[in-house]
Amino acid sequence: MAEILLLVVAGMAAGMLNAVAGGGTFLSFPALIYIGIPPVMANATATLAAMPGYLSSAYAFREDIAAEGALSLRAILGVSALGSVLGALLLIVTPGETFLGLVPWLLLIATVLFAAGPWLLATLRARGGRDAGPAVSGAAILAVSIYGGYFNGGLGIMLLAAFGLIGFVNLHGMNGLKVLLSAILSVISAVTFVIAGLIAWKPALIMMVATAAGGFVGARVSRVVRTDYLRYFVIAVGVVMTVIFFARAYG
Repeated sequence: MAEILLLVVAGMAAGMLNAVAGGGTFLSFPALIYIGIPPVMANATATLAAMPGYLSSAYAFREDIAAEGALSLRAILGVSALGSVLGALLLIVTPGETFLGLVPWLLLIATVLFAAGPWLLATLRARGGRDAGPAVSGAAILAVSIYGGYFNGGLGIMLLAAFGLIGFVNLHGMNGLKVLLSAILSVISAVTFVIAGLIAWKPALIMMVATAAGGFVGARVSRVVRTDYLRYFVIAVGVVMTVIFFARAYG
């Protein structure tokens, strides 16, 4: 019962954070590790569990989703789909011990990017929304999508940064496309992980219901809630989880 409660709370909180500020994987992934799921399977399960939250958030943002810059919406979706497959396949062939050694570094990168997110986005928007061109735009979306297919942590802020780079200026549109691409990435990656037998189904199903509820609620309140304190909370969790996983991997 305690494990179920942990998964429900972590799932709902992760869904809300992904919709409002990002960083939900900082809660769902460690929760799965805590109940004894091996690291690679926990990462795959966390990706699947995040999918309903992304889908419900994308539905709530549906009127804001639009493409800007040099790439059409269809092109962005296609490049993202390709990147998610490549990232998921890369995870599948990564040995468990190797992935466990990479996790603290991935968490560190995600935490730093998340903490630097406002500054990074402000810097990119200061470009005045200038078009980065189709080649650079495609490369940026592909790189972030490969990362998202491999490890979901910090995906939201990386997508927002990529959008700023390729010429997006409408923040609501950026948030809407962020959750839509996150949903696509999680769906395609999850299918790959299911085929590879990397899903812990009981925890996944519990978390999927919780993240769906959290994602819809988070998207609804994202327009009115101050995200400052949520960001500080996510950063604090990211720092703690990074230290813990460094200790586990290299202690």
